[in-house]
Amino acid sequence: MSTGHFQEFEDEYLETMYEFYERDPEERVRTGSLASSLKISPASATEMVQRLASKGFLDYIPYKGSSLTPKGLEHGKMMKRRHRLAEVLLEHLPFDGNHHETACRLEHAIDDDLDVALSVYLGNPVLDPSGRDIPKIKSTLSERLSLDSAKLSPLSNLDVGQDGTISIMKLSSDDLGTLKDIGIEVGTQISNDGELKITKTGDIIQVGESLAGNIILLLA
Repeated sequence: MSTGHFQEFEDEYLETMYEFYERDPEERVRTGSLASSLKISPASATEMVQRLASKGFLDYIPYKGSSLTPKGLEHGKMMKRRHRLAEVLLEHLPFDGNHHETACRLEHAIDDDLDVALSVYLGNPVLDPSGRDIPKIKSTLSERLSLDSAKLSPLSNLDVGQDGTISIMKLSSDDLGTLKDIGIEVGTQISNDGELKITKTGDIIQVGESLAGNIILLLA
């Protein structure tokens, strides 16, 4: 078994422990309940619980169950955040597959940089598509997220005298193709001197309000 796959198993255990924590922060989770939730044998669950306890992620008392340590809580919370962010992302895509199962795979590929990028792209959502809370980004990334978000603005909000470069376009493929034909794509520089113009050509931009709200600029 590769280290990467074993890490994914550990992530799944801690994420599941976080789900129990969401329901009752004071609850000590019995190994049988954890095994049932993960659809594995009690013996396998006991082995992993002991392993996670040895690494400082769980406080394990035989016959009484486990609870997350501060270290385990931070990790489980992070994995649950990334799973629910992935589900929000899939809602924005023309994706007909199983959202939950796909999000389970995607969450392991989301690192700190992608966590921040997805949060900015998706508008830092606080609820997933089922209405469940998305845990806040970990404290070491919160300032970075705030700074990155502050640098971005929808085209519809570009003030007179402001300049920006198109960074994100949350549009359909048809709309993207239409806009590209008139010179509007990621990387295009826009200025507003009273009229929205492409900086390079000076062409005046006329974009509907709904589209302009989904064209995100990195402000100069």
